[in-house]
Amino acid sequence: MISPLIKPSDAKAWGECARRVWLDNKGDFEEVPVDPFDQLVIEKGLAHEQDVLDRLSGRYEVHKAASVEDTARLMAEGADVIYQAQLFDEAENFSGFPDFLIRHESGEYRPADAKLSLDGTKKEIQVQLGLYRRMLGTGLPGIVFLGDGSEAEIGDEANAVTNQFVTEMRGILDSDDEPRVRYSHSKCRACPYYDHCKPGFIKREELSLLYGIDGRAVPHLEKAGIDTISRLAASDPASIPDVPYLKGAKKSRAVLQAKSWFDGQVYQTGEVALPEGQWVHFDIEDNPLTASGEKHVYLWGFLVPDYGDEGFEAVWTDQDSEDRDGWLRFLQKIEEYRSRYPELILAHYSSHEKTTIRKYAQRYEMEDHPTVLYLLAEDGPLFDMQKPVLDNLVMPLQGYGLKDICKHPKLVNFQWQDDESGSQWSVVQFNRFLSETDTVEKEKLKQAILGYNHDDVVATRRLEEWLRAEFVGRTPG
Repeated sequence: MISPLIKPSDAKAWGECARRVWLDNKGDFEEVPVDPFDQLVIEKGLAHEQDVLDRLSGRYEVHKAASVEDTARLMAEGADVIYQAQLFDEAENFSGFPDFLIRHESGEYRPADAKLSLDGTKKEIQVQLGLYRRMLGTGLPGIVFLGDGSEAEIGDEANAVTNQFVTEMRGILDSDDEPRVRYSHSKCRACPYYDHCKPGFIKREELSLLYGIDGRAVPHLEKAGIDTISRLAASDPASIPDVPYLKGAKKSRAVLQAKSWFDGQVYQTGEVALPEGQWVHFDIEDNPLTASGEKHVYLWGFLVPDYGDEGFEAVWTDQDSEDRDGWLRFLQKIEEYRSRYPELILAHYSSHEKTTIRKYAQRYEMEDHPTVLYLLAEDGPLFDMQKPVLDNLVMPLQGYGLKDICKHPKLVNFQWQDDESGSQWSVVQFNRFLSETDTVEKEKLKQAILGYNHDDVVATRRLEEWLRAEFVGRTPG
C-alpha cells in the first residue's frame, strides 16, 4: 500500500481541523474564491518573501530551482542559496517547497522560509521547517525570516511535533471517510468548507454548536448520556457531572443555551447593571499587517451625545509612520471629553480597546501619563459592554460578538449599512487606501472605513438602549 503524500503546506490546516485537511486533500469541491483578507495576507507574504530574496541576493549568489531534479543539481554544485527549492522524499512520500535552501559552511543546506508571523514557535512553522529538515537529513536548524525583519531558528525542538504531524496526517489521509470533528464557531465560520459541514453538525445536534460548550467537553458529556442538544436542554443541571471545561455554574448556563437553541428566548440569569453618566461610545480600527509587526490603530472612533450623525468623531492617521501622532491626538481627545463630560463613560464592546490602550502606553513608554492612568484606573471611564451581557444573559446565538447580537432581528436588530463590512474588511480597505495613488479613490476608501466605524459605535449605542429597555432593573428568572 502506497502511503499518502505528506506536504508541509498542510501544517496550518492540520493544526486547525482534521476534517479540513482531509477535505483539502481528498474532497471534491470547486475551487473556493479566496477571501479578500486572506488574499491581502498572501500578497503581503509574497512582498515579504521578495524583500528577503533581495537581502540574500545582496550577500550571496542566488539560484532559482525549476524542479526537484534541478534542486538536487544545484545542491550538488554547492550553490550558495537556492530559491523556491523543490524537495521530494520518495521513501517517505514527502513533498515540500521551502522558500530557500542556504548552504552552511559545512556544506549542508539549511531550509529557510519567509513568514509574516513574529513568532517562530507557532506549531505550523515548527512543523514546516521540521519536515524540511527531515527531508534534507540535516541536524542544522532551519531559519525563519520573521515579519519584523528578525530571524528565528527551528532545530530539534520541533522534531516531536513534526513526527506527530506525519503520524496523524497518514492516519487522516489513509481513511476514505471524513474525520468526525467538533464545531468551533470562530474557526468554522472562517473555513471554506463551512457550508459543507454545518448542516451535518445541525442534523446530529452536535453539542459544540452551543456557545460556551468547548469541544473538549463533548466526549465526556456523551459518555454521561448527554449526546444531543435536545438531551442537554431536557437535563437538570444538578444531574450533569462536572467534566473538563464544563463545571459548576457553567452547567446551568449550558442547559439554558440548549433551551434557547430551540425556543429562541433570551434568559436573564443576573441583574444587568449599566453605569450612569455621560456615555461616549468608542471603537477602534487597527492594522495588524504593518512592516514593524506592531498593530497600527488608524482610526479611534467615537459617538458623543446626542448620538446623531453629527455626533460621530474620529482620530485618523493616514499611515503607520503617523502612529505616535494618532495616539497623542487620541489622548488629547479623551481630555476634551473629560472636560466636556464630567461623568464620562467610555463604552466599548470586548476588551480589545482597553488592551490596545495599555499596549500603546507601553509602546511609547507612557504608562505614567496622567490620561493613561485615568483611562486604565480601576474606577476609570472605560466600560466593557460585553461583560454584563456574558455575565447575565443567555441568547439564541452561537457567538456573542457585537454583530451577532446587534444584527439578530429578534434582539437589537441594528443593521450595518454595508453588510460585507467587518474588522477584516476594514483592514483590507485601509491597505488599499495606503497603496492608492488616485486622490479621489483614496478619499472614497477613507469615507467607507469611517462609515463602517460610525456604524460600529452606533451599534454599541443601540445595544445600550436595548439593554436598558429590556433588562436593566428587571429581576432575573
